[in-house]
Amino acid sequence: MTPDTPLKLVALAGGVGGAKLAEGLAQILPPHALTIIVNTGDDFVHWGLNISPDLDTVCYTLAGLANPVTGWGQADETWNVFQQMERLGAPTWFRLGDKDLATHLERTRRLREGEPLSHITHDLCMRWGIRHTVLPMSDDPVATIVDTVEFGELPFQEYFVHQRCEPTVRRFRFAGIEQAQPAPGVREAMAHADALIVCPSNPWVSIDPILKILQTAAIHLPNVVLAVSPIIGGRAVKGPAAKMFRELGIEPSALAVAEHYGKRTLTGFVLDSIDANLAPAVDALGIQAFVAQTLMPTSKERRKLAQDVLHLVEKLV
Repeated sequence: MTPDTPLKLVALAGGVGGAKLAEGLAQILPPHALTIIVNTGDDFVHWGLNISPDLDTVCYTLAGLANPVTGWGQADETWNVFQQMERLGAPTWFRLGDKDLATHLERTRRLREGEPLSHITHDLCMRWGIRHTVLPMSDDPVATIVDTVEFGELPFQEYFVHQRCEPTVRRFRFAGIEQAQPAPGVREAMAHADALIVCPSNPWVSIDPILKILQTAAIHLPNVVLAVSPIIGGRAVKGPAAKMFRELGIEPSALAVAEHYGKRTLTGFVLDSIDANLAPAVDALGIQAFVAQTLMPTSKERRKLAQDVLHLVEKLV
């Protein structure tokens, strides 16, 4: 790779961890060399508004608008509408700040006028100053359903936010996935990609829906697919991934993530230095293991990990 002819990458992302690495990649790759495909399986309707949590987290992060404490929502948020809705007796288990509400209001208005989600996302990115391409995985509705021991099937946000991930997970399914088509631009980005980066997102509910969309559409993955582990030292950096592994009868670890994707998907796998002892076991799966510092609390660490990932991709291409 040279500055004049960078590799073209596609990154699969969902949630805070995926957004952080996407931002790091966007810092060092020009817009034409990076496409970010985002999970929409956790999209839902709340207060009559169409909400796309993963898309918003990725976009707010790329735009420098994200809340630096939570990783989701916008920085310097106010809560006037939320407080009034609470006073009026509306369900308030899903927190929506005033700035965030503007995004959902505009998205909902345009969806109801017939615009596809991908077109709306492109326009919002332009208005936020995001130059890299961000694509929803599909313009068609896909709903991640969590089958739990205590309550049966729950929509993802009901499980994740309302129930605070407390119910015991039995399995997942993605309603509508068989009929959903990749969003415009997904097929083209994959066809021209030198490598695919699987960001450190929850493999079950953030990455699997995207991979299933690609599989259903018979879109071939690039020869090089590199994933970064979202689990460090047996714990998820953020979110319920480790809990999900455990409840599904799998000991949570970076190795378990590599096994989940498998050698049919992955060429290489990045573990945190804390898990360096697992590298031989990953290699034994037929997946080339790499060790790096994968925690990304600041923009500097995100850029550093992105640079490490690019160097690894160059070795594999």
